[in-house]
Amino acid sequence: MNEIVDNTSEHRFETTREGHTAELVYHLTRDRIVLIHTGVPEELGGRGVGGELVQAAVERARNEHLTIVPLCPYARHWLETHPDALGDVAIDWDTHA
Repeated sequence: MNEIVDNTSEHRFETTREGHTAELVYHLTRDRIVLIHTGVPEELGGRGVGGELVQAAVERARNEHLTIVPLCPYARHWLETHPDALGDVAIDWDTHA
């Protein structure tokens, strides 16, 4: 697995592979990390890169005691289908864009 970087100045988790950058854009507000958009170039599609980005957000939420607000449809779907990855991380399923 390639390294996922939390680029805090750009508010995104990112990874570059084969010259292509995938990202999960987020916004922090008080005790929440709002997942806004997952972008994975076609060249990296189907390899689980988007899921790795969401997992990085889950880890940050766990470490900093943040509630995840999944506005991004991809992130929401990934979280719904991988409840085992959440552990004790709080999710706000009711907040919508």
